[in-house]
Amino acid sequence: MVFDRRFAVGLTVRLVLALAALGAFASSLLTPGLGAARILAFAVALGAGIALWRYIQRTNMEVARFIDAVRFGDLQARFQRPEAGSGFDALGEALDSGIAALREERARLSESSRFYEAVVDDVPVALLTIDAEGRIDLVNKAARKLFDRHKGVRAQDFEIYGARFSASISTLAAGRNEVVILSLETGNQRAMVRAAALARFGGTMRVVAVQPIQAALNAVEIAAQSDLVRVLTHEIMNSMTPVTSLARTAAEIMAEVDNGTDPAIADAHAAVETLARRADGVMHFVETYREITRPPRIERRRFAAAPFAEELRRLFAADWPADRATLALDIAPVDMLVDADPDMLAQVLINLLRNAADAVPEGTKPEIALRFAGRRSGRTMIEVEDNGPGVPEGLRHDIFLPFFTTKKKGTGVGLSLARQVLLAHDGTIEIETGARGGALFRMTL
Repeated sequence: MVFDRRFAVGLTVRLVLALAALGAFASSLLTPGLGAARILAFAVALGAGIALWRYIQRTNMEVARFIDAVRFGDLQARFQRPEAGSGFDALGEALDSGIAALREERARLSESSRFYEAVVDDVPVALLTIDAEGRIDLVNKAARKLFDRHKGVRAQDFEIYGARFSASISTLAAGRNEVVILSLETGNQRAMVRAAALARFGGTMRVVAVQPIQAALNAVEIAAQSDLVRVLTHEIMNSMTPVTSLARTAAEIMAEVDNGTDPAIADAHAAVETLARRADGVMHFVETYREITRPPRIERRRFAAAPFAEELRRLFAADWPADRATLALDIAPVDMLVDADPDMLAQVLINLLRNAADAVPEGTKPEIALRFAGRRSGRTMIEVEDNGPGVPEGLRHDIFLPFFTTKKKGTGVGLSLARQVLLAHDGTIEIETGARGGALFRMTL
């Protein structure tokens, strides 16, 4: 290196001068009568020694300054001094190059850190960290959005989302997973909780991932139901099509030969007519069920809740005028907007309102409530409540299944379609007991 050669030359010159000065001083001591020369030789030897020491110490100081700059993170330090000579300009250039390399590496690591922080922050799975003292931090956006109702940083503070979930994040061992029920703003949802352990700052920290899976389970269930209904309706229609055709033909033939004079022929005519009507009825029934095998097509837009609710009131009043039933509207705030497919949502709500009125026993005037409310998350909650007998706990899941109905003339399609429409909106529909003991359907979208 240039620095090595120049430094060696400078060191050699200074060392030779120092040794020569020491030799002259020693010679003056041995020769009498050279008092002035002795003093001069001593001064020269002392100066040469100091120059040699400063020359060597300067290198050490530059290297020490470089190390301090690295240790304290001062990556803006400069070492190059062209006027220094003796190779120190080359040393300064080398140290500056080292600082520049460290600066570039820090920038690269900082950019990588920001990238991975952004990835973690935007990942759709809620991530929580739990340190050795039990402090829980919400790591990313998904976690902050999912867990937005608690206060505090301890596991017990998360009991608002379910006691089992709170216990799970406290005790779930690293490498294990568990399915729990989360009590969220949108209702109860199943979630997969997974735990892992990471080393950080000489200690161990647990990372808990929380992934709601209720929507996936609902989608699988709906798909299975649709497949079943599709197969059943296909087989029924294949079997009923010739029966319906033959029944109609037989009814037409009987109508031609029945002149009203033979009671037996008249009875046969009536029987065949009944058979044809029932065959048509079965075909219509099957066609109705085929609707639930077609996923609803949602066209979302934002619309005002108040005029939408007023239109629903008018549609409801067409079947249930004010002297037969009352419908109370509650919209908060009054100027709220709903983000949904208005046509599909209207179909769901009209069906629920009619079901609510039908559920009230005879002799009691139906009192129905329709409520719209905004949630902190930006979602919309809609409730339909009646003053009927309510739905027993054991039937609350069954009522959303295809074919299931508690009404004498029901088809078992309405609530199943309502559930599909809400799922298509990435929403939920649940049934609870209202304040007056009747059924309360709560939808969140």
